[in-house]
Amino acid sequence: MDAQRLAALAIACVALVSLLMGAALWRRHAAARRSARVLTAALERRAGQAQAAAQRAQPAGASNAMQADTDGAAWERTSGASKGWQRLIARASEAGMRWLDTPLGRQIVAEEDRRVLEQCGFVDARARGLFLIARIGGALVLPVIALASIGFHPQGPRGPALVLIALLAGFMLPKIVVRRRAAARRQAVIDELPMLVDLLRLLQGVGLSLDQSLQVMVNDFRNVLPVLSGELAIAQRQAAAGRTREQSLHRLASSYANEDLRAIVRLLIQVDRHGGAVQEPLKQFGDRLREARRAMLRERIGRLTVKMTGVMVVTLLPALLIVTAGPGVLAVVHSLSASTHR
Repeated sequence: MDAQRLAALAIACVALVSLLMGAALWRRHAAARRSARVLTAALERRAGQAQAAAQRAQPAGASNAMQADTDGAAWERTSGASKGWQRLIARASEAGMRWLDTPLGRQIVAEEDRRVLEQCGFVDARARGLFLIARIGGALVLPVIALASIGFHPQGPRGPALVLIALLAGFMLPKIVVRRRAAARRQAVIDELPMLVDLLRLLQGVGLSLDQSLQVMVNDFRNVLPVLSGELAIAQRQAAAGRTREQSLHRLASSYANEDLRAIVRLLIQVDRHGGAVQEPLKQFGDRLREARRAMLRERIGRLTVKMTGVMVVTLLPALLIVTAGPGVLAVVHSLSASTHR
């Protein structure tokens, strides 16, 4: 099979898959529109009945309500575009949620990918469904863009290779983006741990309970602890929904693969279960974290010194040789030129 037939086969496969996905999305969109029309008609009937009753009871109040409805309609028209994008994203995530538990969905969004999504703070099934749709969409869109860049006329083996590279890149690009975000959040957790321990020790020292201390950190220290405050907020919501403290903090302890964070979670669970004074253990733990941070900074400085040695050799050594050996070289050159003229 030559290159042109292979490229045509690839284009046909991409077009067939796009057509099937488009048909499925169109059916869901049509069903959603029918449901929306029925719901809108019912709401309009109820609104008309309520408006008529309000006009009979309080005409002035009814006119004010109509004016408020008019203002709300104008605001809805101005924000219609953003709502359209939100509805599109919501429908895409819902479609991805239906495919998550299928064999294909488990292959596209594996357990490793789900753990990375949790490290990014995406804990619900909608985020996983949107991630699945993003990977499939990238694998379909980028090959079409690659073929469009060469005018849909591949010459030789360049076209199929370009399509294959674009397909792999589109499939892996969402995973790369999510991995980078997860790595940044893991580093942020390491940086925020000493502050978390100090704040927890301070709040426990002034007489607050564990639940009050966590709630204060979630509400008042979100700018200081952007990652850990969000994780603690999720744990607080799960605890308020009926889970135990150990169950609500389990994801925080297991998601980031950080032993210091696991130790803090174990300490919080122990305090919640048995009570007791924790100021001194938290102080010792904070001192150990700061000492580990100093050791890490010293290691970074040592590596930076080695890297700067190479930079200095490349940049400063030539200038130093010119300054120190330049006059001697010029004198030798002048003396040799003078002796040659004689």
